[in-house]
Amino acid sequence: MSKRTAIIIGAGPAGLTAAYELLTRSDIHPIVLERSTYMGGISRTIRHNGNRMDLGGHRFFSKSDRVMNWWLAQMPIAQEDEAERTDLRMLLRSRRSRIYFLRQFFEYPVQLTWDTLSKLGLWRTARIGLSYLRSVLFPIKPVNNLEEFFINRFGRELYLTFFKSYTEKVWGVRCETIGAEWGAQRIKGLSIRKAIGHFLRYSANKGAEGVGQKGTETSLIDQFLYPKFGPGQMWEEVARKVIAAGGEIVTGFDVTGVETRDGRVVAVNAKSYANQERRFTGDYFFSTTSVQELVRALGQVVPESVKEISENLQYRDFIAVGLLLNKLKLRDPAVDGKLISDNWIYIQEPDVQVGRLQIFNNWSPYLVADRSKVWLGAEYFCMEGDDLWRKSDREMAQLVIDELERIAVIDRADVLDSVVARMPKTYPAYFGVYARFNEVRQYLDQFENLFLVGRNGMHKYNNMDHSMLTAMTAVDNILAGITDKSSIWAVNTEKEYHEARSA
Repeated sequence: MSKRTAIIIGAGPAGLTAAYELLTRSDIHPIVLERSTYMGGISRTIRHNGNRMDLGGHRFFSKSDRVMNWWLAQMPIAQEDEAERTDLRMLLRSRRSRIYFLRQFFEYPVQLTWDTLSKLGLWRTARIGLSYLRSVLFPIKPVNNLEEFFINRFGRELYLTFFKSYTEKVWGVRCETIGAEWGAQRIKGLSIRKAIGHFLRYSANKGAEGVGQKGTETSLIDQFLYPKFGPGQMWEEVARKVIAAGGEIVTGFDVTGVETRDGRVVAVNAKSYANQERRFTGDYFFSTTSVQELVRALGQVVPESVKEISENLQYRDFIAVGLLLNKLKLRDPAVDGKLISDNWIYIQEPDVQVGRLQIFNNWSPYLVADRSKVWLGAEYFCMEGDDLWRKSDREMAQLVIDELERIAVIDRADVLDSVVARMPKTYPAYFGVYARFNEVRQYLDQFENLFLVGRNGMHKYNNMDHSMLTAMTAVDNILAGITDKSSIWAVNTEKEYHEARSA
């Protein structure tokens, strides 16, 4: 009997997890097709002049023991000074995120402390309290969009103060046009009540819960794991193990066609940038490429209604600009020196386009070649082909410098270097024709040996651990002979997602 083969489109977290799981748990031979030359997709690490940049910030934290144990099997936690001597290690990092609004810092998630209330002022604080009480007593029913979701959860005034501007920067549309499903998936159980309860527990028993933090909402976690050299280090290591175990990773090839016969996928066709063409046959097929690209590759067999929906699915694209600085203009009284303590800073100021900042020094000091400098990441959200996307690297860097100086974050005289990275289709959108996405899902799920996994593969705003769980669940199903795909789609749809197990 010939050996079975799995063709995996994409070498991001979902694709590489699928390959690793197949190799370590079965005799199925994985072949991963990746259009670029790097591993990790949006979880890769950009290298520039000795510095490393994380696209978006990837916390290695999950409520799934399966995922946490999987990560630690690849890269154990560094003990004491071990990280200085050994590269393949995870660092245990403290998490701090704040909102920058009114040219001041507010804790994220918002904490109703005296510091917060004094910054907001008595009148705004009173309005926040009254509007939250109204949302508790008279919730909006039914909830039809993201704005109503936020208002029910936090009250209209808090929504307008801390959620509306940033969310609309990310998506480029009004919150009332975005489906409530986005909030249910991304925010899950976070609420004012849970934020206050977490603050009180953490203040009384700081750090005692440990890295697992099973009883804590994901948005409220206090610490997380992080690879010494950024998220790409994890996926480069997994790719190395896949190849060492006999798997294949073919880079520089873009999938151009998908062949089907009798309700099954039989082969994919791919072309390299040098116009070399190859055909890959297999028994199982995993797709982490965008649903839009997959449907195009299937060609004429796809019903017109499915093509129409797929072509009109929307995505939000992402530009990250790294700035190397002598120092920040911002100061934090609790921290000595030129750094502040944040991992992320959410920019709520409406007079700039920048959405979020990362302080890479605080993710891992090993991301910075010269630790006396500040290595900052500025994040912008756009649509591929719009004015922001078309800016040159020099124009983009200048925009960042102008905006951050305007809101008193940096002084342009302290800028030493910059790098720009663009990532298309970073965020699958939950508006427009997304309301009809189930028609596309039903059509693609009918191919018995085709498995959609990962963020773009499922057009689902998954975190990295959720993307991995979709791949793990797909492999579980293959090994158990389960053809129903519902367990894969169930990952990250419930308030408390759980590790799927084979029958």
